[in-house]
Amino acid sequence: MTADPVGAGDAVEIRGALARLRHATGLPVAFGGLVEPGRRQMRISELSGTATPALSALAVTPGNGLGGKAVALARPCAVADYSVSRRISHEYDAPVAAEGLRAVVAVPVVVRRRVRAVLYGALRTARPLGDRTLGAAVQAARDVEQALVVREEVAELMAAARPEPPVSGVPDGAGAARERVREAHAALRALAPRIADPVLRAELLDACALLTAGPSPAAAVRLAPREVDVLACVAAGATNGEAAGRLGVTAETVKAYLRSAMRKLGVRTRGQAVVAARRAGWLP
Repeated sequence: MTADPVGAGDAVEIRGALARLRHATGLPVAFGGLVEPGRRQMRISELSGTATPALSALAVTPGNGLGGKAVALARPCAVADYSVSRRISHEYDAPVAAEGLRAVVAVPVVVRRRVRAVLYGALRTARPLGDRTLGAAVQAARDVEQALVVREEVAELMAAARPEPPVSGVPDGAGAARERVREAHAALRALAPRIADPVLRAELLDACALLTAGPSPAAAVRLAPREVDVLACVAAGATNGEAAGRLGVTAETVKAYLRSAMRKLGVRTRGQAVVAARRAGWLP
């Protein structure tokens, strides 16, 4: 998986969520941005359907305005008419009025109990936003939350797989490093099916391939993705039941994939299957 500039991948997730929000609700305007790391503010960076640049790069302080209130409370907030609402402070009335927005909803994206971003949807008429619109906005934020959690888990697993630099006079711990790589590979393979975004899922599988130490998988041995998933779990020391829990399938399904992989690899035991899969370049 190629490294992005800090926050670039997160911004892409927000951009996609805003497009889905407008499509699901018919809202003419949606926008959002990330809470800046190490700073107590959220900056609007993604705009969809806006007619002016008034909101672009606007810094929102927690507690101020509708988005700032959503950040401070870590829950969705909405107003039927932004300019006259008594439920929010009005530090940002000028840019909101310049864009002509009236009814607005702001939903925080919360990852590991920390607000990471805010998504907004808006109308240019004053009226209460219905449950369908509010529900779609919340779902859009949940989609971003899931994507950000997956990205963080992948980054942590890849970091755990990197061998530690040897200390002078101390054995380099190559065996332990290999085990970390195998555990990370198994965890990444188990994580991939949970990702709805096909691009992100493909990037994750590419990252898995980087962890395999051998050559490209031999053309004579073609394993199905789920067979590799099961073998990766087995290689990390998981029982059939543990592998089933990681992969979200039954133990019988794990056994079936394992039998199929063993048959293709021409072996008769789990251990032999792992060794053969490594030799063929399927596992690290």
